[in-house]
Amino acid sequence: MKSTALISTLSLSLSLLGAPMAQASCEKVRMAEPGWTDLALTTGIASVLLEGLGYETSSNVLGVTVIYESLVNNDLDVFLGFWDPAMATYFAPYVGGGKIETIHQNLEGAKFTFAVPNYVYDAGVTEFADLAAHSDQFGSKFYGIEAGSNLQMEQIIDSNAFELGGWDIVESSEQGMLAQVRRAAKRDEWVVFLGWAPHPMNVEFDIEYLSGGDDYFGPNFGGATVHTQVRAGYVEECPNVGKLLNQLNFTIPLESEGMGYIIEDGEDADEAAIRLIKKHPDLLNTWLAGVTTVNGADGLAAVKAHIKDN
Repeated sequence: MKSTALISTLSLSLSLLGAPMAQASCEKVRMAEPGWTDLALTTGIASVLLEGLGYETSSNVLGVTVIYESLVNNDLDVFLGFWDPAMATYFAPYVGGGKIETIHQNLEGAKFTFAVPNYVYDAGVTEFADLAAHSDQFGSKFYGIEAGSNLQMEQIIDSNAFELGGWDIVESSEQGMLAQVRRAAKRDEWVVFLGWAPHPMNVEFDIEYLSGGDDYFGPNFGGATVHTQVRAGYVEECPNVGKLLNQLNFTIPLESEGMGYIIEDGEDADEAAIRLIKKHPDLLNTWLAGVTTVNGADGLAAVKAHIKDN
């Protein structure tokens, strides 16, 4: 199964400062995701499929900006998680540089913006502009996810938008943030946090998304599509993997189901991916149409055998 590692800032810095890079080849597919459960799941699905085809895979957990630098530096091949427009600011420095290619939309109907428990919403906090008037009840805190993934919150504070310049960001893992929301909800305490779909949080909690954040998260509650990105030239170098990546599509219900396996059942991304594929085997027909193994054999048959054995 794929290896998963959290690359330290030190080791990354050495790479960016000129340490020897791993030799890229089509036989090994190097991926990364920022520690978000939806992207852990989709990267896990890609890993399981690729390993069934005979490829070696690796997946690292990195900050979004580090992922982009690694794609530019030829230290990574694939990123399945460009949320557009929510992540457009992160990607902006690389647009037009010819070092990263956006090749495929793999999900539509996603959203990403501030959320509150329904009892907070019912009390009158329905949009961003309502937050400042209730600073004391919120403790003047936003609850975010990993450092490097809360740029919109930082921009709001830095610009004093909505009179929120004095607020703080509590950064944590996705699981840590949700644990805080869970504690607050049990006590009917006020909390505002990053919410998004697909995610089981929309089923576990009674939450509402706040309007008015279009300038920071985009319209329609941060409505987004999610895209697959690769280092420049990768699809031409590795057309069989490229074909798979261009056929790898997901849905909101599918991802929410698989994310539940990770969050609620404690499975790792590969385990959740295999369980999800076993429940929805027909997906393989579309994902693997015309895709071969690394040695040119029938890809669909190989992946079915791999899934059966795990």
